[in-house]
Amino acid sequence: MLQRIRSWVRGMVRRARSDGGMTTSEYAVGTIAACAFAAVLYKVVTSPPVMTALQSLLKDALDAKF
Repeated sequence: MLQRIRSWVRGMVRRARSDGGMTTSEYAVGTIAACAFAAVLYKVVTSPPVMTALQSLLKDALDAKF
């Protein structure tokens, strides 16, 4: 997973360097930061404790009596 992200980021950096329309480096840095945040969030959400809590929450919601 981490290797895929690194490869993707390298590709984005290469494209950003060759893109004549990019006028500021802030856009590229912001994109990379957003991707890094998404990767960390994905790891947290797919961790066993969080998955167990989410499954428990969904099970309780589906088993609710109306």
